[in-house]
Amino acid sequence: MRVADAPTNPPRLRLRVTATAESMIRGGHPWLYDASIRDQNRAGKPGELAVIFDRRDKFLALGLYDPLSPIRVRVLHCGKPANADDAWWRERLRSSLARRDGLFDAQTTGYRCISGESDGWPGLVLDRYDTTFVLKLYTAAWLSRVGEVVGWLRDALGSAEHCWALSQVALPAEQCSALRLVLRLSRNIQSLAEKEFNLREGQMLIGDAPAGPVVFLESGIRFEAEVIRGQKTGFFLDQRENRRRVETLAAGRDVLNAFSFSGGFSLYAARGGARSTTDLDISPHALDSARRNFALNAADKNIAACRHVCVQADTFDWLAASDRADFDLVILDPPSLAKRETERAGAIQAYRRLALLGIPRLRPGGILVAASCSAHVSATEFYDAVTDALRSSRRPFVEITRTAHAPDHPATFPEAQYLKCVFVRLEP
Repeated sequence: MRVADAPTNPPRLRLRVTATAESMIRGGHPWLYDASIRDQNRAGKPGELAVIFDRRDKFLALGLYDPLSPIRVRVLHCGKPANADDAWWRERLRSSLARRDGLFDAQTTGYRCISGESDGWPGLVLDRYDTTFVLKLYTAAWLSRVGEVVGWLRDALGSAEHCWALSQVALPAEQCSALRLVLRLSRNIQSLAEKEFNLREGQMLIGDAPAGPVVFLESGIRFEAEVIRGQKTGFFLDQRENRRRVETLAAGRDVLNAFSFSGGFSLYAARGGARSTTDLDISPHALDSARRNFALNAADKNIAACRHVCVQADTFDWLAASDRADFDLVILDPPSLAKRETERAGAIQAYRRLALLGIPRLRPGGILVAASCSAHVSATEFYDAVTDALRSSRRPFVEITRTAHAPDHPATFPEAQYLKCVFVRLEP
């Protein structure tokens, strides 16, 4: 009787790339597109480690393979050969979390812990909301590795010895048992995740599901985050530094917060002494959240004294319906207006039109805060659109400052540089 051959492991997935792609990878770019692969030794599976070789057949880089995406490999490491074993991953996690050391005190318990490619975890984001963490995956390359990631995070975040070691805030050891980890999935991988890996959007990976929104602190202000079903990971943490700037400018002013979502800018303005804040959003759900956030902070005397108004309407339509100068500070922070490159030109025009509609609502000496989170629109294109609108208004103005990413949201390559914001004062 013939004994069947013992199963053998497939050879390591090996790729060779174009000269242009090789140069980009050497320069630190973390994406390898399918069109840049000259040849590979076999088909790869989602999440498999792929070794990229240069034109001299020498090691170039190591990355996570994703046969379902035009971004075929998410680069993890470039340079000398590396062994991506368990210890390597744990050290990478420790380094990512350590980058947040000293950034926040006990008054801020909501922030980004891992920011994808820019922290060495391509296509993966980890956000903290007090004792609840949200893991968001943007590529199928991580689906087969979720169990490993959970183990690394549990050890790094949940042990009594190193509980919350990701910051200099040391919470009591008994609170470590309250650790929650929620899984959020990009829409394009949700079906595959459930069918092939039994993973679902909003699934609890550690701990029990919260009964409702999770409450956390940002600069001492209490906010709720809808970690199970809310946008992004439950809150827009990336605008924290700009909210802080608004607080310093808001005293005695009537503030319009357009595309207000859950009222973040408005709460900072109110605490800064604003006379009134108007939250303008098309979503009644978002406005209800804004009202709850104001109620959470009713003990603050400035917030309690500020008149808070909510208006449900399309921002473009509402601004176009009147040019009454009712406000001293107007914040224009729309969602992404260009989700793909083909929408870029239209988005640039939309940013210009939005500024043109917002400027007439400002009284003399008023301040315009205009922001963009569209990665396909460059900073230059966005600032030019806003500046053109200001010049077209024929109102003299002085630019106060331009801002980009907060320190917990690093952006180390061009496609990651999505956030830009400009503060402008109109002359009296």
